[in-house]
Amino acid sequence: MNTLGLYIHIPFCASKCSYCDFYSFAANDNQIEEYKKALIKTISDWSQNCKNHIVDTIYFGGGTPSLIGGERLAEIINNIYDKFNISSDAEITVECNPDSINENLLLNLKKVNVNRLSIGVQAMQDDILKSLSRRHTANEAKNAVNLAKKHGFKNVSLDLMYALPNQSIDMVLDSLNQMLELEPTHLSCYALKVEEGTPLAEKNPLLPDEDTSVDMYNAICQKLKKHGFEHYEVSNWAKKGYYSRHNSHYWDLSEYLGIGCSAHSLFNGQRFAYSANINDFISGVKPELEEEVEGFSQSDEFIMLSLRTAKGIIPCEYEQKFNKSFKPIEKNLRKYITNGLVENKNGSWNLTETGFLVSNAILSDVLSSI
Repeated sequence: MNTLGLYIHIPFCASKCSYCDFYSFAANDNQIEEYKKALIKTISDWSQNCKNHIVDTIYFGGGTPSLIGGERLAEIINNIYDKFNISSDAEITVECNPDSINENLLLNLKKVNVNRLSIGVQAMQDDILKSLSRRHTANEAKNAVNLAKKHGFKNVSLDLMYALPNQSIDMVLDSLNQMLELEPTHLSCYALKVEEGTPLAEKNPLLPDEDTSVDMYNAICQKLKKHGFEHYEVSNWAKKGYYSRHNSHYWDLSEYLGIGCSAHSLFNGQRFAYSANINDFISGVKPELEEEVEGFSQSDEFIMLSLRTAKGIIPCEYEQKFNKSFKPIEKNLRKYITNGLVENKNGSWNLTETGFLVSNAILSDVLSSI
């Protein structure tokens, strides 16, 4: 059977963070209930097309999935169990915010074998959290993680944002140190990108300059390496054996099915997405095929995504997958070896940590050679 990653989108948030441009919003209980029913119906409908697939990862993203409560999440997951072939060792992740983690949520998630939590902490200074419109304090984040561990959740990922307004390197490292004390198995560390149309963009904040952002990134890399974390993707670090298996579906172009408003899929060789409108999804509007970007092939996408990971590209795998020679790509990658941006180890080509910093420029050059 083919493996399949299943993504369920929950678009609800208690309130909008100042930097967020994702499709998410506050909703009343009736709207949440109607959306849950639509998810369950759509899960049932899709299951007919997935008889020859085994689901090895399930990921609830958002929004804030934990906001809808443990009972609703458990009901959705039980319906997935009923309708799909689920691997006995499936990775099942739920994104949570600290303010919506409670005992009832954790008990319900445990009952349906959720085995991974991704918690949006972002920073460990209350003034920074307040400036981002986060709803929790640093102490509440610590309590939430500790409560999850008390209930047996061993695989916990934390989010850290850096290059924030008025943030120094010392503040980034202070946040990171406090997070490490909570003993997570995985960390996602992202530089802030100010998106047009967000409340943060309207304030025109003073951000750290590019050199400072690079120094922050390098400090994060050094600290996490010292603590035994493997830098396995541009923005992701994990203890050995705790890579995000679900995200790997995206990075190696494996099949994944997204269900919910604004959810995207790569299934049966096609890319499609649901409308970013909750009413469309509730009323049963089908997903639409996504238009291909002119001049950008699936092999280009494979190169772009693979070079964002520590695994990189194995030439024979690329040639077998796309029936194309890897030599033009290798020629362009080779010139970056001398300045320490690219390395060739055990037959695999990949970017170094320094290379990750300028990955866009390298990828643009490499793709222009094909």
